[in-house]
Amino acid sequence: MKPMAPPDSSWWPAGLSDPSSSGQQGGMRYAYFPEQRRLAVESDGRVTQYDTGDHRITGVSQASGSAPGGATFTSQDGEVDLSTLKRVD
Repeated sequence: MKPMAPPDSSWWPAGLSDPSSSGQQGGMRYAYFPEQRRLAVESDGRVTQYDTGDHRITGVSQASGSAPGGATFTSQDGEVDLSTLKRVD
């Protein structure tokens, strides 16, 4: 068995700490950074950051073929729609 490799940090913006969770589903990648309360989402080669506020993101679900805006993330309070999080420029 091969050891787990560290997450590929080449796609999220510089200056973010190590993510507590990251993954890929349906052509979308995500990484959650609790220290900065940021969620980075990559889709179609474009990375967008979101302010997660008090949400601690632990996972994602997305229907096949959904746009990133249709992604639903899981937090300590239940499901969080990506469309409800504030975009960070």
